[in-house]
Amino acid sequence: MFWVLSILFVIFYPMLISIYVFLPLSIGFTGYLLIIGMEDNSKRKYIIFSLIYMLNLEINLSLPLFLMTANVLFFYITIYPTLDILKQCKICVALLSVIFIDLLYFIMIVGYDFIFDEVSIVVDQLLLDTLIVDMVMVFLL
Repeated sequence: MFWVLSILFVIFYPMLISIYVFLPLSIGFTGYLLIIGMEDNSKRKYIIFSLIYMLNLEINLSLPLFLMTANVLFFYITIYPTLDILKQCKICVALLSVIFIDLLYFIMIVGYDFIFDEVSIVVDQLLLDTLIVDMVMVFLL
């Protein structure tokens, strides 16, 4: 039953976000799940679910393709190794990872919009709500 609900969430939640714009994007949370999947070989399903979710979200919201994945990989290569100091506090690493992934993505999407003179996402109060929901979801993980 858990797998069915997970698959339905990964497939249909991005479609709901495109209809109801007040729903959180969960970019940081899925990025952190991707990192967990890359760190632990027994959790390969996290990689599959997060990549499908990110791709589905980018397609449904007409965002730049693979920018979320590239953002998470950039974070994983550059910033995540510096968080080794906090490895004893797993929730601290998780919260900082979510915050950095969200902030890096928003910086990259604003840079993309500036370079290509587009408006992909409107930066407003909803993005702050998305960040807060991502941090709460990390606590629940």
